[in-house]
Amino acid sequence: MKLQMVRMLGVLGLVAGTGVAQEVVPLYPGKEAASARENYPEKEYFSKAWNAEVVSNVTKPTLTVFRPSAASRNGSGVVICPGGGFMALSITNEGTEVAKWLAAKGMTAFILKYRVAHTGEDATQEFSDLYKDREKFDEKVGSVIPLAIADGLAAVTYVRKHASEWGISPDRVGIIGFSAGGTVAAGVGLRYLPEGRPTFVAPIYPSTSALKDLTPPADAPPLFLAAASDDQFGLEMDSIALYSQWTKSQKSAEIHIYAKGGHGFGMRAQGLPSDQWMNRFAEWLEMQGLLKK
Repeated sequence: MKLQMVRMLGVLGLVAGTGVAQEVVPLYPGKEAASARENYPEKEYFSKAWNAEVVSNVTKPTLTVFRPSAASRNGSGVVICPGGGFMALSITNEGTEVAKWLAAKGMTAFILKYRVAHTGEDATQEFSDLYKDREKFDEKVGSVIPLAIADGLAAVTYVRKHASEWGISPDRVGIIGFSAGGTVAAGVGLRYLPEGRPTFVAPIYPSTSALKDLTPPADAPPLFLAAASDDQFGLEMDSIALYSQWTKSQKSAEIHIYAKGGHGFGMRAQGLPSDQWMNRFAEWLEMQGLLKK
């Protein structure tokens, strides 16, 4: 079935301008997501706890498409996985702002709303309260992590399959993720099948504890990592572990560990060197040949 037949035209404005979301695509068109048993209302709101716009209670994964201008389009695509502890998605700081920035660089960006745990009125406050008891937190999110990674794998496969309809090349589709979304991105980089191999993998301050074996595949794609050594959750060591596995296997990898930046810096300006991580990422993409037409 043609992509146009299955698009859910949640059109935010059919505008040709750079970085304007033009459609929302259901990740599993015409069928229920694998292993999905829940169906409760998705919620988007501003979280005072995180000082960010967030989305919670995702049960039906989607891809929100941000197209570059016709003049700047370079044929590359990127799936973006916002973070949020598998209980919410930081949809602006680690989603739409990233998509707009990459679309301005000529890439077609796809924000993935992957499945997260069922939460109540305020998922972010619930996360903060629950994370104090790691055993209860792990119990809460443990069952949804494999589903979120499955959504990441499905997203890259879907974009590659329909690449020509967005004017991109299937061999130029990568994935970037933040925090829990970084776990998803790393999981994709470790578990892909041939038809869903990402061109690059960029986990930003990811958690890797749920991934167990970090040994990269024989044809592992290039890896880009960024984190801060003052990460409140101590996740900079997860980035170092992932980098070490890639380089030990003689696979291409680049890592940036900033002295300050904390966790969840995303696109938020803090007046710190970590604000420049996206420029380092763009330089790396340029080196990979992915920003060239």
